[in-house]
Amino acid sequence: MTQGERIKEIRKSLGLTLEKFGEKIGMKKNSVSQLENGKNSVTEQVIKSICREYSVDYVWLTTGEGEMFIESDDDIIETIDRIMIGENEFHKNLFKTFARLDESELLALESIMNKAIEFFGGKPDE
Repeated sequence: MTQGERIKEIRKSLGLTLEKFGEKIGMKKNSVSQLENGKNSVTEQVIKSICREYSVDYVWLTTGEGEMFIESDDDIIETIDRIMIGENEFHKNLFKTFARLDESELLALESIMNKAIEFFGGKPDE
């Protein structure tokens, strides 16, 4: 998949028209269309604008590797908010329990999680 095709995939996944997508990155809809169709090459400035404005992962946009979007803290906070106003008591209690852990308990939990990750073949975050 080309960078232009990845730009189109981003735009479509966000449900934006060429015009709306281009507005946020300072481009006209014709220019965005030409990028998507490979008629114009994608500049570093355009790549950085897309990544900044739409929380797109730079590596994914330039190489196709990894995930399309970067998960922001705002996304995580929204998810937690949805859980906390939801009806699933187990999910709510899980977050309440983590929030009440002190530093030593959090370090112990981190150690346990790292051992589990290693056991299952992954590498813990450094």
